[in-house]
Formats: sequence, structure tokens, C-alpha cells
Amino acid sequence: MNIQENFCPKCGGPTKNDGICNKCLAESIKWIVAEPRVVCVFCPTCGSIKQGNTWSDTTLERDVLAEELAIGALNVHPDVQDLRLSGSSYEPSPNRTKCMIHAEGTLYGIPMKEDLAVLIAWKKEQCDRCSRLSGGYYEGVIQVRATDRTPDTHERGRVESIATSVEDNLIESGERLSFVSRIDNIKDGVDIVISSHHIGDLITKQITSELGGKTTRHPKLFGERDGKKIYRITYLVRLPRYRRGDVIEVGNRYYEVRSVESGTLKVFDLQEGIMNVIREDDSYRIVGNVRDAQYVTVSFIDGDMAGILDPDTFMPISIPALAWLHLAEGSEFRILRDRENDRIIPVG
Repeated sequence: MNIQENFCPKCGGPTKNDGICNKCLAESIKWIVAEPRVVCVFCPTCGSIKQGNTWSDTTLERDVLAEELAIGALNVHPDVQDLRLSGSSYEPSPNRTKCMIHAEGTLYGIPMKEDLAVLIAWKKEQCDRCSRLSGGYYEGVIQVRATDRTPDTHERGRVESIATSVEDNLIESGERLSFVSRIDNIKDGVDIVISSHHIGDLITKQITSELGGKTTRHPKLFGERDGKKIYRITYLVRLPRYRRGDVIEVGNRYYEVRSVESGTLKVFDLQEGIMNVIREDDSYRIVGNVRDAQYVTVSFIDGDMAGILDPDTFMPISIPALAWLHLAEGSEFRILRDRENDRIIPVG
């Protein structure tokens, strides 16, 4: 033994330290401790949990959440390395979960082991969102209507899908208090009851972006919160008379409406196969919509004529083989029937 080696004053063994050896030092330190009891406040309706004054959604099963809470209740010495944790749990009562955590690690090069017990106490409390939902709270109503008509089935379905999609995105981003309280499909259109102005702005913007039209807002004061005035807003979304995909007759020509903007229609000329812009006018006759078009197959091409089977009568007929369709024998394309003029309109 080298005479210059240090000796541990506690156990007498050799040490490279100036004081006690690593073994005695590790044994003298409480390397890991746990809070014996953790209270978790959760919403019995939606399962969200409360941390401080903030509610957050969780998809974890109760036993997994309990073990995470137990691990969060651990206090580990900063010099511990290679920490490994494993756990198990059981429920001694409906509102209690007992978690057993087995911990292993190294402290100053000395292997350490410890078994710790943490009791999770579950406390029920209705969350902020469910409280508003059960109380019928709302800050706005979106009324979706259409000009000189009622919204069709497709538009009603898209409006509902847009509303629920926007709600899902906001909730996923953590905005818990922006939600759709109710969707009513009524005779004149669709009414959407909403909990915040933010979700109202997002839904109306997406509806008009996809389906056209414009939105007007009508606020009404209904109270104060924390000294701030609170308004309920009625959003009136007025869909255009002409829908995207409508085929209209203008001056004995047929056009497909591609968009409606500021009193003008962007249309596709179904004769020439080119885009055009015409003014919006309620005198145009709506023949149908391309969503309702029928598929037909070209049986032959003869010069500038194409042969098909009439989808209503199953009789062979000939129609113009318009250049923009690029038809060939055996190819498929869609048609609409103008029943008023007894014409077949290729729509691509």
C-alpha cells in the first residue's frame, strides 16, 4: 500500500477522495425519494386532468397515468447515473391507486437499488369545457343559408364536416374552450352553435373558402367577464345562388361554374373547353351539377361525332366529339341531361 494513499475516516478503507470514500458517501445520501401521496384531479365526463389551474386532455389508461404520476413524484439526486425505473400498480379502492416503483442506478460508481411506494388519490371535478357544455354556454351561432334557394345535401354535409374538423384541430392544439356545442340541420339551412369567436371565425372562413359566398357578423352584448364586455355573435353565411360544379345555360351555351367571386362567375365553357368570366346574374338557368353526372363509354368515333349508349334508354345515340374531351373508342366521360331542352351535355 502506498503511504500517500488516503483513508476513509468512516470505514478506514483506502480512497482517492480527500474525504470519505465513494461507498460511504453514496450510503450517506438519500439518492431517490418519493412523495408518498399524489392527488390527481380528473373530469369524470371527458377524462381530462387538472394540473394547477390548467386542464389538459389525456388518452392514457388509468393505470398507465397512475404510474406516470408516480414517476413524476420521484426526486432523484443530480449525481445519479444510468437510472432505470419499473413499476406496477393496483387499486385498493375505487378512488385510490397504489404504485410500486423499483429504481436502479449508480451513484459515484456505486450500484444503488430502491423500492418506493406512491399512493395516487383520484379526485373528481368537472372540467372547464364540460362545465360550459352542460351549462349550455355559447358565444355565437353560425347560420348557413343560400341565396334564392336552400343548401343542398352536399353543402349541408360539407358544412358539418368543416365544423367538426376545425373543432378537432383546435382541441388537438390545446384550445379546449373552442368547441361546437350543437349542429342543427333545419329547413332553411344549417345552424352551428359555438363556444368562442375564434372557432366561429375559422369555421366561417373555411366554409366560404370551399363553398363560396360571404359572411356578415351581428354582435350583441350579453354580459361581462373580468371587467371585459362579452358579445354573442350571429354569423350569417350566405352561400351563392350558383354552386361550384353547377352547369348553367347562358345564351344557349353551357358553362360549368368553377367559383363565385365578387359578383362574377369563373366558368368553364363546355363547348370550347376554356375558362371564362361572366357576371353573376340570377337569370341564368341551372341545368344540374357535375356531381350528378353519369358516366358513359364511347362505342365508336366517326369524324366529329361519338357514339354512346343513352344511360336512360340504353339506345345508341351520337353526340359531338368535342375537341377538349380527347375522346377515343372505349374511353369514358361524364354527361348531364338538359331535360328541358332534351339535350345531352358532355362535362368531362
